[in-house]
This record gives sequence, structure tokens and C-alpha cells, in this order.
Amino acid sequence: MKKPTVAIVGRPNVGKSALFNKISGERISIVEDTPGVTRDRIYIDTEWNGISFTLIDTGGIEPASNDEILKQMKRQADLAVDMSDVIVLMTNVRDGVTANDTEVAYMLQKAGKKIILAVNKVDSVGEPPPEFYEFYNLGLGDPIAISSVHGLGLGDLLDKITAEFPPPENIGEDDEELIKVAVIGRPNAGKSSLINKILGEDRVIVSDIAGTTRDAIDTRCEKNGDKYLFIDTAGMRKRGKIDENIEHYSVVRSLAAIDRSDVCVIMIDANEGVTEQDTKIAGYAHEQGRACIIAVNKWDLIDKDGKTMNSFKSRIREGFSFMSYAPVVFISALTGQRTDKLFEEIKEANIQHKRRISTGMLNDVLNEATAKQQPPSDKGKRLKLYYGTQASSAPPTFVLFVNSKELFHYSYLRYIENQIRMAFGFDGTPLHFIIREKKKD
Repeated sequence: MKKPTVAIVGRPNVGKSALFNKISGERISIVEDTPGVTRDRIYIDTEWNGISFTLIDTGGIEPASNDEILKQMKRQADLAVDMSDVIVLMTNVRDGVTANDTEVAYMLQKAGKKIILAVNKVDSVGEPPPEFYEFYNLGLGDPIAISSVHGLGLGDLLDKITAEFPPPENIGEDDEELIKVAVIGRPNAGKSSLINKILGEDRVIVSDIAGTTRDAIDTRCEKNGDKYLFIDTAGMRKRGKIDENIEHYSVVRSLAAIDRSDVCVIMIDANEGVTEQDTKIAGYAHEQGRACIIAVNKWDLIDKDGKTMNSFKSRIREGFSFMSYAPVVFISALTGQRTDKLFEEIKEANIQHKRRISTGMLNDVLNEATAKQQPPSDKGKRLKLYYGTQASSAPPTFVLFVNSKELFHYSYLRYIENQIRMAFGFDGTPLHFIIREKKKD
């Protein structure tokens, strides 16, 4: 069953992210004193007293703001409200009831959803301060005094939230068998634009300001009967350019997004070509054993002749020499050019990533490979490859039993890998090898 959904909304800097992190028990959302740090919707599955639900942290709502980023933050919060069963309106006792609080409360009442009013920064137990009672003027019923930093009042808040959930029969079916896709790359490569194009809605904030997407954002979609979870990550800069704590947390979160993905789409800006930072980002995904696809974005902006694509692909293969298995797709996130092809590659890479080969078929290929090219020798002693077996998938991991690990040179291992790929494919996924010594009876 699909879990009920709870959105935390309110104006900027009232403590929404701190509450989100306290409830989820993890430092998921970025928490800083800078207003506007949480710009997009952030999701986490959590539970209270055995009741599971999805919690959404949102960018702050500034209804009357003319700032473009704040306008888009309001749109994102509106989308979160639309998809939620219960809404927690966060306010701040130290600021009292502001004009924006009143306007946000009015907006939420028009949405016709269950609304719970939380008054944050009530940092002492017992009777709340006199300023607390003015929040009754918002017309949302009894406010709940909490301290998101210290955890005071959270039990009462969570009891109230779960009591407002709709009956289970009114909640739709949950998605299963998701293909988890992390969209990674440098800032402004077009990651958010790609996800917005795929979904047909402005799901992730898109602007020309580098660093707009600071957290990893989860979005579900369906294509040709297959279900996907897209993770849009903060663009990863060179460490020398990370001069704010916010940027540091974003890089860490992007790496965490790679860790929980099945497939990584590595976005390259066609105007800038392959950079050292691109290869470092891809290298992390490769080392973590994730299936990978290289998507060259903004291809519609490149002047082309009959050799342009092949020439660019050659430069990619040179820059990403360690992941020659990764397919390359030339796309335009703006126009949607070849996004269907990208979906096909994602699906196939996921299949290959989870593929298993029987021991018999594997050893047939190994025997043929050693017959075609004799194993290396040293000082009269020759490498013997007794047999191999696939130990696991995602990524495909093979255990090879030999007489001497020292004789199994890297170049010969590459040869064996290439022979396995020629026989079975494994396009889009790295292969891992474990070499074990075995004394032949």
C-alpha cells in the first residue's frame, strides 16, 4: 500500500528542515541559518508508533516575493501540498504571527487538506510563552508548541499527524520494482531540466544560477510499464570552489544519491566537453559498482557536420577510458531530443547490472579465452585459471580460482573481462573480479 504523505510548509527559516531531520532521525535536509537553503521538495520514508508515512520538506513560501528563486520555491511547495494527505504549517514563536504566516494559512485552507499548526522554537517545557496564544488567530485550530532542535513536543505533533491520516483503503497502491536512477554531473549540466522534461512538470527548480539544486530530490515516474525513481542531485564542483558549508553538504548528499541508485546518468555539457571534474564524478559511480550511462546534453546547440558525433564520442571514450562499457547518448533536455533513447539505455543497463550467468556457461568462455591467449608466466611458472563462478549481481561479481594471484597480471584480467563482455554483453555495468588462489588436487 502507498504510504500517506505529510508536507512541512511555511515561510523561509522557521525550522522546517530541522523538524524534518528530527523526525526522520537523519541529517537528510540541509540545515543552515541562511533563509532559502531548502529550495526543492525533499522526501523521506519514516514511521511513528508503527505507522509508516512519507515526509516532504519544502522550500519556504514567500507569497508576495518578486525574487525568481522564491517564486519557484512557492511553486514547489504548492506541488507538495497538492500531493499530500496532511500539511504541517510551521511558524516561529519568536517572530509571532507575520503577514506571510496569515497569507500562507489562507492559501492552505483553500487547498482543503488536513492542516496542523506547529509553533516552533518553544524551547522550554511547561506553559508556553504568552506569544504562543496569538497563533490561534490563524484559524487553524489548536496550535502545537514544539522545538525542532531539542525535540520538545514532537510526540504530540506526530500523534496529531498520524491521527489525521486517511483510512488505508483510501490510499493508492505503492510503486514496486523501481529502477533507481541518480542523475549526476557538474553544476548547470542540465540535470534538473532533464527530469522536468521527462516528467512533463516543473518538478525541480531550473535556473541559470549555478548551485540552484542543493539537495538530492526524488521523483517517481512510469514509462512503457516500467517504474523509475529519478534522483536529481546537486551539481558537484571542484573542492577548491566549495567555500560554503551548504555546498559541502550538497556534495556529500550527491555521493549518497549514487550509493542508493541502480543506474547513474552522468550528464556532460556538450558546450564544455569532458572535464576533469566529470571524470571524477563518473569515477565515484564506477568505483561503487553502479550501472552508468553518459548523457551528452545540449547537443541541439552544437554546430555539426558528418563527423561531429563520432569525434565527440572519441573524446568521451578517451576521458572515460575506465568505463568503456557505458553507452553514450546525445540528448537535449530542453527539447526532449533522444530522451526516449535514454530511457531504453537506462532500462537495459539495469537489466545487465542485475544479470546472472551460469557457472557452466562462464567456464566455457574462460576455457576458450585461455586457449586463444595463453596465460602469462614468470620464471618458468605459468598462471593457471582453474574455474570461475558468479558470486553476485548488481554489479556482476565473478570469483576466479587460480594457482597464483601474483601471476594474474592486470592486462590479462582486462583480456578476460573483454572476453566475458564479448560473450554475454554486460553493456552499461562494471564487472567486479575476486581472485582466489586454489591449490589443485
